Amino acid sequence: MKKVYVVDGARTPFLKAKSKPGPFSGGDLAVGCGRPLLARQRFAPTEFDEVIIGAAMPSADEANIGRVVSLRLGCGDKVPAWTVMRNCASGMQALDSACMNILAGKSNLVLAGGTDAMSHAPLLFGPQMVNWLADWYGAKSFGQRTGVAVQFRLAYLAPVIAILKGLTDPIVKLSMGQTAEIVAERFGITRQMMDAFAADSHLRVLAGCAAGHFSEIEPLIDSLGNIYTSDDGVRTDSTPDRLAKLRPVFDKVYGNVTAGNSSQVTDGAAMLILASEEAVARHNLQPIGAIIDSQWSALDPSEMGLGPVHAITPMLVRHGMSLQDLDALEINEAFAAQALGCLAAWESTSYCTEKLGLDRPFGSIDREKFNVDGGAIAIGHPIGASGARVVLHALKTLQRTGGKHAAASLCIGGGQGGAMLLERL
Repeated sequence: MKKVYVVDGARTPFLKAKSKPGPFSGGDLAVGCGRPLLARQRFAPTEFDEVIIGAAMPSADEANIGRVVSLRLGCGDKVPAWTVMRNCASGMQALDSACMNILAGKSNLVLAGGTDAMSHAPLLFGPQMVNWLADWYGAKSFGQRTGVAVQFRLAYLAPVIAILKGLTDPIVKLSMGQTAEIVAERFGITRQMMDAFAADSHLRVLAGCAAGHFSEIEPLIDSLGNIYTSDDGVRTDSTPDRLAKLRPVFDKVYGNVTAGNSSQVTDGAAMLILASEEAVARHNLQPIGAIIDSQWSALDPSEMGLGPVHAITPMLVRHGMSLQDLDALEINEAFAAQALGCLAAWESTSYCTEKLGLDRPFGSIDREKFNVDGGAIAIGHPIGASGARVVLHALKTLQRTGGKHAAASLCIGGGQGGAMLLERL
């Protein structure tokens, strides 16, 4: 099987959304990690065959954010650029789209990744206000406008929060957090288990930072000269006892999923350079690894958090591999219940036989290989960027540990899963 080489990669610090829009747009974030990434390469940005960016919620003035980023990075007028969207796996979809074009011989050198400034998600007018405005602008005379004016109600101004709409599945009418509650119920995942996993995610990120395991992060500088050097959502005081004091968010009566054991709403970007064997030879590149396979799978949207199980399993089976053959496994921590649910599903005879078509449990993985430096609960989950982040960090982990193979995966709102099988060169 042909390989697609990963030449290099970088990401921004992931910045937790506060009470107002953050200092960077989605384009700013992608450019912020893209510029230093391209500056250290042996080829000019104009030599890319294409630029592909995943983004779940680009702003109105960056609709085709891939082209915006490409031009701002100096790739030039002649390099085509485009944007992809597959919810939480948009960044991974960008990488996979690049792989497909490289394997097909259409491209040799591609800049791909993902970005989202979730703090910039808009507030929208509801349908009553939209209809009132349509009547107002359609009125031709003073009398008509007077008639429309008296129909106005202050309640029309109540905003619709776009990010909450986007994080609710329109088919099953459940928020992503509610789907995590369903997964927890299926596998008996308790509040204590969730909070312990969440606290451990923070500890792992802190330990990884102290050990220098996040070398892929490039600092950002905002318009006021403030410097951002590291992920700012990680907490030194996240303990199971403290997390236990938080109230459930999605099922306030019986639920166990809280803000503390869920991923954070975050701004961030991650970018990778992918190349064919021909491009590696032509530019005398030194790849950090290769993408050797990918898999997209689907399942019941009400249990969307189990998507990684449905994507990773057939991919590994195709290569005659098991979970034990992986030297690193990165699964995006949308929720502690979801991450724990994936591990439980692989160990469940009934789930593996009924849902995956296996004749036995698929197995387990050493916890020291699973999200070894923590995950989105502590780092954050900028929807468009996370798919590229988990791939990049899995490769960095292989480099550091000397491991051979890793898998990176995400659950996807709407009931899907995406995964990539990676190899250290």
